[in-house]
Amino acid sequence: MTPQPTPTPSRRLLHTREIVCQGYLRDDGLLDVESTMRDISPDGSDLFFKRLGRGEDLHRMRIVMTVDSDMVIRAMQVQTQAAPTPYCAEGNAIYDKLVGQKIGPGFTKRVRNLVGGNRGCTHLTELIGPAATTAIQSLYALGRERGNLRTLHAGVGALPKPSLADTCQAYRSDGEALKVIWPLHRRAA
Repeated sequence: MTPQPTPTPSRRLLHTREIVCQGYLRDDGLLDVESTMRDISPDGSDLFFKRLGRGEDLHRMRIVMTVDSDMVIRAMQVQTQAAPTPYCAEGNAIYDKLVGQKIGPGFTKRVRNLVGGNRGCTHLTELIGPAATTAIQSLYALGRERGNLRTLHAGVGALPKPSLADTCQAYRSDGEALKVIWPLHRRAA
C-alpha cells in the first residue's frame, strides 16, 4: 500500500521580503556590489506614520558597496527609499564608517560594532552580509574568468591555505572538499 501524501493546508501570503545583490566589474578595476532589499505588504497596512496600500513597500533600501581586489571597502552609497517612519533615513550616513574595512574573517562582528544596534538601521545592517558575500563571489567569478584559480592549482609545490577554508562545514580543513582544493601533500607548513 502506497502512503498517501499529507495534505498541505491552504495558505495566505502575509509578507514578502526580496533581497537582490549583483556584483559588477567597473572600468577602473574595482567591484561594485549593488544590493536592494524590499519588504512588501500584499494587503496593505496601517502603520504609525503612514498607510500602505496593497503591494506597497514597507521597506525599500539600496546599498552600493565598492570594494577592491583585496576586499577592502572603498566607498558606500546607502539609500532608504521607503521606510515605516520619516526618521529611518537619518541613519544612512553611519555606513560610511565601513569604508576601509576588509571583508573577511571577523567582518560581521566589526559591522555590528560600527553600525549595529541604535547606530544604524537593522535592515541595512542585515543587508551588508549578503552584499559582502556577493563581493566575494564576484571576485571569485572574476578569477575564474581570468583563469587565476586554475593557474594556482596547476603548479607544483606548496599552496597557501584557501580563503574559503573553515568558512562552512563543506569547506572545513579536514573535509573532502578541501582535500581536493588544498591537497594534503601541497599544504604550506
